[in-house]
Amino acid sequence: MRRYVRESSLGLFFLVIFFAALVAQALVGHSDFNDQQIAHNDPTVSLGRFLTSSVFLVDVMENWQSEYLQFTLFILATIWLVQRGSTESKPLGKEGLESDEEQKVGEHAEPDSPKWAKAGGWRLAIYSNSLVTVMVTIWLWSWFAQSVSGWSENNAELLEHEQPSLSWFDYLGSANFWETTLQNWQSEFLAVGSMAVLSIYLRQRGSPESKPVGTPHETTAATG
Repeated sequence: MRRYVRESSLGLFFLVIFFAALVAQALVGHSDFNDQQIAHNDPTVSLGRFLTSSVFLVDVMENWQSEYLQFTLFILATIWLVQRGSTESKPLGKEGLESDEEQKVGEHAEPDSPKWAKAGGWRLAIYSNSLVTVMVTIWLWSWFAQSVSGWSENNAELLEHEQPSLSWFDYLGSANFWETTLQNWQSEFLAVGSMAVLSIYLRQRGSPESKPVGTPHETTAATG
C-alpha cells in the first residue's frame, strides 16, 4: 500500500485536493445561496437540494468544460506547432505525427508495449488517438451539462421577473451563455500560453515542467 501511494502520489494528491475544493465550493456556495434567499424573503434550501440545483451544477460544469477544452487543444496543437526553448514543445523539426518507429507501434513495438500498440488497423488507429478522444468526450459532455444547467437557471430568473422563458436552442445563442463560456475559455488559453512561453526563460529546480536550471534558453523540450 505504501509503495502504491508513493508511486501514485501525484495523481492522488490532485484527486484529494480536487474533492476538498469541490466540497468547500459546495459548502460556501450553499451558504451564499441561502443568504441571497433570505435577503429576498425566499425559503432556504438544504445542502442536498442545493447540490442538485442548476445554480451549483452550472458553476461546476463551466469550469470542467473549459479545463478539458484547454488540454484537448494543447494536446492537438503540440502535434504540429512548436515553441523554441519551451519545455511544453517538441524539439524543432519533430512536428507531425512521427514515424511508426519513433512511436514504437506495429512491428516497432517493444515487448511490454500496450497490446493495441502492437496491433494494426482500427485498433491501432483508435489507441493512437485515445487520449484526445476521451478528452473531447468529457469536454463535450461537460459543455452540454453546462448548457442545460445554465438554461434551467436562466429560465428560473426569467420566471422570477415574470418574463417568458427561452428554449434550449435560444439559450445556446444567447449572450448569457456565451459570456460565461468565453469568460472561462480566455483564462485557460492565457494560462497555457503563459506556461509555454515562461518555461523558456524561467526555471523550477527538480520539476519535469522546467528545464534543468543551467540549460540554455534556446534548448527546446528538455526537462529537469
